Amino acid sequence: MSDSRYSIGIDLGTTHCALSYVDLAGSDGEKTTLEVQPITQLTAPATIDNLPLLPSFLYLPHPSELAPFDLGLPWTGGRDFAVGEMARSRGAATPIRLVSSAKSWLCHPGVDRRAAILPNDAPPEVARVSPLESSIRYLTHLREAWDHAHPEAPFSEQEITVTIPASFDPAARELTAEAAQRAGYTGMTLLEEPQAALYSWIQKSSGQWRKQVQVGDIILVVDVGGGTTDLSLIAVVEREGNLELHRVAVGEHILLGGDNMDLALAHVVARKLAAQGTQADPWQLRALTYACRAAKETLLSDASTDAVPLVVPSRGSKLIGGSIRTELTRAELTQTILEGFFPQVDSAARPVSRARVGLTQLGLPYAQDAAVTRHLAAFLGRQVGALAELEGLQGTQPEGASFLHPTAVLFNGGVFKSPLLVERILQTLSGWLAAEGAAPARLLEGADLDLAVARGAAYYGYVKRGQGVRIRGGIAQAFYIAVESSMPAVPGLEPPVQALCVAPFGMEEGTEAELPAQEFGLVVGEPVQFRFFGSSVRRQDQVGTLLDYWSPEELQELDAIQATLPPEGRSPGEIVPVKLHARVTEAGTLELEAIPRGTGERWKVEFDVRGNANA
Repeated sequence: MSDSRYSIGIDLGTTHCALSYVDLAGSDGEKTTLEVQPITQLTAPATIDNLPLLPSFLYLPHPSELAPFDLGLPWTGGRDFAVGEMARSRGAATPIRLVSSAKSWLCHPGVDRRAAILPNDAPPEVARVSPLESSIRYLTHLREAWDHAHPEAPFSEQEITVTIPASFDPAARELTAEAAQRAGYTGMTLLEEPQAALYSWIQKSSGQWRKQVQVGDIILVVDVGGGTTDLSLIAVVEREGNLELHRVAVGEHILLGGDNMDLALAHVVARKLAAQGTQADPWQLRALTYACRAAKETLLSDASTDAVPLVVPSRGSKLIGGSIRTELTRAELTQTILEGFFPQVDSAARPVSRARVGLTQLGLPYAQDAAVTRHLAAFLGRQVGALAELEGLQGTQPEGASFLHPTAVLFNGGVFKSPLLVERILQTLSGWLAAEGAAPARLLEGADLDLAVARGAAYYGYVKRGQGVRIRGGIAQAFYIAVESSMPAVPGLEPPVQALCVAPFGMEEGTEAELPAQEFGLVVGEPVQFRFFGSSVRRQDQVGTLLDYWSPEELQELDAIQATLPPEGRSPGEIVPVKLHARVTEAGTLELEAIPRGTGERWKVEFDVRGNANA
């Protein structure tokens, strides 16, 4: 909004949310006034405090558990739920009533993300909410906290940017945008988290970032958050005598982060307890996981602490042995996370996959391999040719390189508060580079590991107005729809499928792409579904490119897209000739439309966010 006083950045994180803002009136060039907004929230029943972060937890108490005023906030008399610090602390003792990792569930294609499924392992008598509703409640709390602190500058009148993982597919982006809209966010833009982290680093440098990078640099952003590992590559190029930043690649969606580490630490502690004769049941193991999360954050942020006590309450006063008391030591933390999640591997290493059993519990589709370093090796190997078509960077990679060579690394995420983890990745990456005769990658220092994403999002709103330096790149994948060939029925043979490019790699926000004159038949009056693909490596395909063949590494199947097209004036089941039209909205979401021949109609083709089980 051109008349906004503030640019507000929202980090909608898996384990924490944050809010930062830039005073647009008090900023000039790369000199900006950027602040972090303390977030008013419940820290205990009927206890209010202002904290820099809002924990991404939702607690659903029993109707008789708390008095009506215990859940009241300064802007509302009372609620039947709590978000933030109180939700996290109270839920650690009663985990069956705690919703966590809603952001990971929001991008889970195997479930109905609008259905009340969380907490996913709660007994039937516990009320549940959907991943979408959980996200709406976090975003609503942030809006209300802002309006409480800034009554003179209503949230609805400001420039709003909400961050998402770079690897979010179109369905997850659309759901995030819907959650923000339903939470009262108008004119909102989505921004990839690694880009936000780099924007924050640029803003904090007060213009000195140009002395730390140079033309030809390839910046690797390693972002390990609460729920995901996000990998991005950003190139430094020169245009008309000025440095420009271009995002050239993002990694696959890897559900691997702090949640996995908390669970691993809980099992380490559980094994220690078992050796001492104390066996934790599944309920206590879940509570132990939440306790390990808090202990991990303490150990990573306070180098003077060698151990954190853990107390897991019993499930009732009659339970023999009562509460479990133990501790998590720094040595246990380091060994578990360093060797389990950041092992030293060579550049040819790839994530290990195992055969899945026929039946599995409903849960998040975590990465099968916990080694971040193996995922990093696979990402750089897959992107070895990413610079081949980027003007000014052709030929900068050595001939015969087996992976793309970064020259600088920026870290983001609370786990990198541990210098050991930063050093381990830098050592591993430098070993790969040395083996191919390249110089070691240097560390970009000065990152704000907890608040960088929110700060960078706020700065991005300022950059969009033509101030500062903007990272270019457009959409991070090319997108394709499957087109089934017309052929006679042959027993045991499925009709061959072609992949039609509907949105090319790098398509910019606010642009549209109408396919050539090709027409396709769509059934009206009944639900139809399309297969949908994405590619982060096919950069040369243009709108209308039709692929007859592709390797598994080139195209990955994504959420289906579906439509029930109105039959007005037509018979249900009739096949109507249509052209397809794609656009990337200003908010950063991908929209597809079907346009029937000879009419002014435009039918939106929706991404299937109900889950494969319901398709």
